[in-house]
Order: sequence, then C-alpha cells, then structure tokens
Amino acid sequence: MSTPGRRTHQGCWTCKARRRKCDRARPTCQVCAERGVACEGYDVRLRWGTGIASRGRFTGADAPAESSIPSRLQGRQRDLLRERKRQLHVADQVRESSGSEILVEGTEELLLSPLLSETWKPNHYAELFSDFLSSGINVLHSTTMHDGEIPLKVRLPGLCQQSEALYQICITLQVSIRPDLKSQFFEYFDAALNKFRSELAQSEAYLEDGTLTAGLLLCTIGIMQGIPWTMHLRGMYNILQSQSVTRSHDQVSPFRAHLLEVMGIMDLPTFAIGRKHPYLGFWRQYCRNRSMPVPSEQYDVEVMSGLPRSLVDIFSCIYEGATERDFWDWPGSRGCFLQCQLWEAYRLAGMLVIRHGALRLPSELDDNPAQRGQSQRQSALPTTAVIITRLLSCVDAIYRASSEAEGKDTLIINAIPYPVFVAGLQSDALNKDPELRDFIRRILLAIAEGPFWNKQYRLLLDLLEEYWTYPENNINIHEIAQSRGIELGLF
Repeated sequence: MSTPGRRTHQGCWTCKARRRKCDRARPTCQVCAERGVACEGYDVRLRWGTGIASRGRFTGADAPAESSIPSRLQGRQRDLLRERKRQLHVADQVRESSGSEILVEGTEELLLSPLLSETWKPNHYAELFSDFLSSGINVLHSTTMHDGEIPLKVRLPGLCQQSEALYQICITLQVSIRPDLKSQFFEYFDAALNKFRSELAQSEAYLEDGTLTAGLLLCTIGIMQGIPWTMHLRGMYNILQSQSVTRSHDQVSPFRAHLLEVMGIMDLPTFAIGRKHPYLGFWRQYCRNRSMPVPSEQYDVEVMSGLPRSLVDIFSCIYEGATERDFWDWPGSRGCFLQCQLWEAYRLAGMLVIRHGALRLPSELDDNPAQRGQSQRQSALPTTAVIITRLLSCVDAIYRASSEAEGKDTLIINAIPYPVFVAGLQSDALNKDPELRDFIRRILLAIAEGPFWNKQYRLLLDLLEEYWTYPENNINIHEIAQSRGIELGLF
C-alpha cells in the first residue's frame, strides 16, 4: 500500500496564498520567479491576541497583525476609498483650472488618505505628496524643471485616482530623498510595497497606467536605495506580454508609450549593477527605431534618461552587435550646450563599455569574447586614456554649469552616474593618473550631499572604492554588488 502524500506547510507565503506547490528554493522560490510574481519569502509572521506589542513597526498595537498583505476593501473602507478618489478628482480640476503643473495653495488637504495603516501618519501625507509634485519629482528626469515634454507632472494626480499604490509610492519616494526622514524610510516602503503587490495581483486582466507608473516608481526607489528591484520589472513585463500591449506604440496612447520607454531605459544592458534577473531586451524589441521623423527640426529626447532615442538605440544593442564604431559615428542630435556635453559623455562611455567589457554580467563573460577589443584595433579611434579625459571633462562642465545660478533649473546632473561610473571602472588608466580617480570621488560625493539626499551616489562610490582595491580584471563589479545584496541603477 502506498503511503499517502503529506501536505507541506513550509512553502513561501506567495505559494501558500495561491495554493500552489512550492519548490522551497532560497532566498526566493523559482515557482514565483517563473510566474513573474514577487516571492514573499519564508519569514515567520508573528501574531498576538491579547497584550500590546512593545517593539517594531506595530509598537503599541493591541490587535493581531494578520498579514503584511492588505485585505480586500469592504464596507466603510470601500466608501472611504471612493471619497478619497473624489477628492483627488477635485484637486485635479483645481490644478487644471489654475493652469499650474502643481497643486495650488489650499488643495493639499484634499490629498489626505483615510485608508492608511496605523503606522503611517496621515497628517504628513498631504505635505509629502505636495512636496513630491513640486520638487521631489525632479529626481526622476534629466532634462529641465520646466520642460513641457515631461508628461508625469500633469498626470500624476489623476493617476492616483486609479492607483492607491501609486499615491503611497510617491510619498515613499519623497521620504527617501528627505535626510530628516531617512530613519522612517523602511516603514513607508513596506506599506507601499505591500499595497503595490496587492494591486498587481488584481491586474492580470489589464495593467492600468496608474499601476504601471506605481511599479516603475517602485523600481526607481530600489535603484536609488540599492534595494532589489528587477523582480518588479520582470513581473510587470510578464503581465504586459500576456496582454500583447507592447507590440506597437501606434496602438497605445502617448503617455503609455512614455511609460514603456521608461521601462526600456530601466532594462538597458549595462545600466544596472548587481542585477539579479537577466535583461529583457525591452527597448530593443519595443522602442528601438522610433525616433522623430525629422530630428533636426524638433527635440527627440527621452525625458527620464535625458538621451536622444537614437543614442539609446545603440545602447540597447550593446553585446548584441553594437560596436565602438557605432558610438563613434553617431551623428548627434539637436539640443542645448549642456545636453550636448551629456550626450558626448555617454557616447564615450559606450565606447569604453564595449572596449573593456567591465559592465558585463558574470554569466555573460564568455559570450562572444571576440567582440571585446574588436574596435580597439581600429587606428582611427582614440586611446582609453584620451576617452576617459574627454568624458570627465564633459562631466566637469555639466557639474559646474548646474551649480551656477542660471543652471539651477536644469536636471541634466541627474544623468551623470553612468559615464562617471564607467570611467571609474578603468582601473589601469586611473592608476596611471590618480587625479582622475580623485575627480570621480569628488563628483560623486558632491552630488550625494546635494539638495536631495541620494543614497545611490554614496553606494556607487563605495562599490568603486572596493573595486579599486583589487588588481585590474581580478573581480567583476557585479560580484561586489551581489555580495552586498544590492541592485543599483546607473541612471
């Protein structure tokens, strides 16, 4: 007689909730990874009946914490959600009638959310959200503060009517760049993450613009904080693929096309450090070769990266056929002086990445080894030392201009992590000219201590400092990041 199978209670929380068999892989199960959903892990979830919690995020609570995932809204809570959406709609109408890109004075109180966890402080929410709309949102773009082509500023209040998660994530992002609130960041982040997971689980039929925006901003928080984020990118990608909405930009609205481009930028090869999930090839498949018909007559700049789409097209093909010559022969695009400096720095950084392969993932190091150094043998191209010097001179010009009074409205300084970090990986050239290394150190420190507290730049410098302690080519920069359990973006 066969022994009946015994039910296991040791699976991850996600598989338990969905009543699926779990392979119990650590730290996250492969069942969730293959389905494109975030694995909630195996940590014990404590509950208590009577008594009061004395430590942690539930300090003072006298009721059990049933789950970290919010329950479905019922009764009174559903009515409060409808009221908050109505208030957001009123605030959006006031903003439109005023002709302003941000909320006018007197409408902040409309943004108070009555559905927040007890651990959150609702009296601060309106202030934080208003601050995000007026200034914090600027960390997301690399053009100018007053660029009319930035679509998120004017649409955000309306999108928050679609997505409760988006509203909470905006506030969390604002907390993340406030030095005085950084000790509270993870409390806000946990609540926002759980709200997003709950919302995403209900989006199998269609991924609304609000939820997609929430996911991209959640990835941004991870990029800036070193918190793993590529699993969110993959989860949204799997939903989009099942909906077949990524086939053509002609079939989606301009704002939806913008969101897809942002997703493509986040997925670009060599634009992330310590990446845990492989590249999706999103830009190459769905955004490539979609430049303006006549780029000489109008701007053709992707507003998040601050780069011309034609240049992003080349970056999307790194290790997929792009060569140094492609970057060297790039014809350029129309823009202001600072934009041209930024694009020159990226063009030169792309040449270094292909020449030395310093940003290849460990799993890709044996792929097409002949491609590395292929263009280096072409005598018309400059030496590595010359490229680094020219690249850093462009960065210096951007930093100096951004620090002057007339450059205060530019956001181009947001885009310099990539070329600076790529230059920092050229250990051989930096050892021969220590002043270049000192400049890289100074520029990253200066930005990290700028108006917005940004952990990203400090983490990038910490990675470089450790990388510089090893002999050249003895360690991969991704291995250093992965040993610390962090994922960082270079944009």
